[in-house]
Parts: sequence; C-alpha cells; structure tokens
Amino acid sequence: MPQLILLRHAHALPVEQGKRDIARQLSERGRQEAAAAGAWLAQYHPSLDYVLCSPAQRTRRTAERVLSALRDPPNLHLAAEIYDATATQLLALLADEHFHKGAVLLVGHNPGLTSLLRLLVEGGMPSPRVMPTASLALLELSGALKPGGARISAFWTPPSGD
Repeated sequence: MPQLILLRHAHALPVEQGKRDIARQLSERGRQEAAAAGAWLAQYHPSLDYVLCSPAQRTRRTAERVLSALRDPPNLHLAAEIYDATATQLLALLADEHFHKGAVLLVGHNPGLTSLLRLLVEGGMPSPRVMPTASLALLELSGALKPGGARISAFWTPPSGD
C-alpha cells in the first residue's frame, strides 16, 4: 500500500530585516524538534523511498536533521513548487512522476500541508486542527492519490509544537 508522510518544517526564527522568508533558519527549539521528529520516524517508519522538500532553508534543515536519524535515508529532492503551495498544487506535484508506490516524505509549510492533509484524509483531520511545527502525519493511501483516498495511520507532534 502506498504511503505518504507529511512533515511540516520545525520552528524557525523570524524573518531578519532585509532578508527573505525563504532564508529563515531553524531556531534552537526547531533543531530540537527536528531531531525528535527524526528519532520518532526512525522508530516507527525507518524506511523511506523518496523525499520531496521545499527549497526554503527551514524545510531543508528540518529534512536533513530528520533524515540523519534513519539508517539508509534516500536523497533529498528539492521542489520549488512546494514553497507557498496550496493543497491542490501539492496534490498535483505528488501525482506527477515524484509519487510512486513506496513511502514518500513531503517536507513543506503551512497552510498548504494542513490543507493537503484535510483534502486527502477520509473523515477529516485528527486533533490538533493544524499541523504544528515538526509534526508528522503518516498516511496510508487506498490506491490512487486523490481527495478522500487516505487514512491517518499515525500523527506525531513534538511537545513544543505550535
């Protein structure tokens, strides 16, 4: 059964004056959240086939920390389309050649990830109503990647997630 794992980036520092949002770095809290997310993923889903990540600094650093906890992590593939994407745009991206029958990790941002989770999951969202920083949603797909075609098999949030 195909699996999709959604990971929201860990807590990031505010935008520095004169810098762009895409350049925001992880905070110390974010580094701890990402490490905890990696430890959880290594225990409950240690094998991934493909990782698709936003090019933003905070998503890349989150993904790197999470993947470093896995024994044999796949390469990180950056996709500019993830940054500031809507649920429909993320679904289209995943339905493209990136999605296959293995375990795919998508590392991105809110509100797009929460909207995608709501779109994909039959019966609606788990608690909390949004994906906090560094949270992971493990989805089992019933076949094709489509609205309402998934169920949540696990949902993890770091203690400090917001």
